Amino acid sequence: MVDEPIELFRGERPSSRNVETGESAAGTRERHEQVMFDRRELSTILSVYGRNVAAGDWRDYAIGAGKDFAIFAVFRRTSEMPLYRIEKRPKLRHRQGLYAVVGAAGQVLKRGHDLAQVLRVLEPKRVQLVE
Repeated sequence: MVDEPIELFRGERPSSRNVETGESAAGTRERHEQVMFDRRELSTILSVYGRNVAAGDWRDYAIGAGKDFAIFAVFRRTSEMPLYRIEKRPKLRHRQGLYAVVGAAGQVLKRGHDLAQVLRVLEPKRVQLVE
């Protein structure tokens, strides 16, 4: 249940259903063709997003899914280009890493296999008092 992808409704679903699973044949085919963030990944991303919204740095987000990637884009304002894009690319799982944070100009800020480690590049530097 935790690793189950979150699916977005995109219109009518076909009425033919698989008797064993209760899903349509087109729905199962479509699920395998699209890359999505699962609940655990989305929870991790939204916790970072929430902290930055509370700080007043970010105001809006967008989620996109494609055949080869899933993207979570962060905006300062709704009408602007995204400040950051958090990308999930399964084809790079065994190479540079499944996740990447891309800046506004298209530069890769951090790439890796662990989402929490990759998202640390978005956390502000904490200043500590030294006695």
